[in-house]
Amino acid sequence: MRLIHLSDTHGLHEQLLDLPKEADIVAHTGDITENGTIEEAEGFIEWFCSLPYRHKIFIAGNHDLCLYGANIEGLPDNVHYLCNEAITIDGIKFYGVPMFLQDDLEGNFPDLYSRIPDDTDVLLTHQAPLGILDEQDGINFGDYYLYKRVIEIKPKYHLFGHLHHTEKTRMTFRGVRFSNAAGGKYGRFELLKI
Repeated sequence: MRLIHLSDTHGLHEQLLDLPKEADIVAHTGDITENGTIEEAEGFIEWFCSLPYRHKIFIAGNHDLCLYGANIEGLPDNVHYLCNEAITIDGIKFYGVPMFLQDDLEGNFPDLYSRIPDDTDVLLTHQAPLGILDEQDGINFGDYYLYKRVIEIKPKYHLFGHLHHTEKTRMTFRGVRFSNAAGGKYGRFELLKI
């Protein structure tokens, strides 16, 4: 199964004209908007639903304020918004953890990360784990609790974004394949075989 990983398009998703056609799933790991407005989110969702892939999965990032507490209704059966929940597609379990400022201010992330199921195959977060593709200007900006949970459960893949200036986009560490697709002006994409 082939998966396209997108992240941090910040409202410029329609500029992604060269997405590979030979994929089964497209997954977006947050920051679908720039200013967090409903109009921006609706524009992204309309575009995302129109993509020609069998399944489409997305989570929210820190810019996507309008999605905090949102119940997104009316999505096609093959489009999945994951907010601290899982979906299984062709025997592969995907789990998504968004990144909302409110959760950060309330100190919710250690608890949210502890709830990631042990049998997760593909983990989608907006935040990076500490020390994994998270270095910018010599500082690691990832989350310790997320790193700890990922190392405990060892998903096959951990997809994330958020940090735009990291040099590397992929790496394997302790058997987990990591992908950070948050680069450049409107993100970049990574084509992965899962």
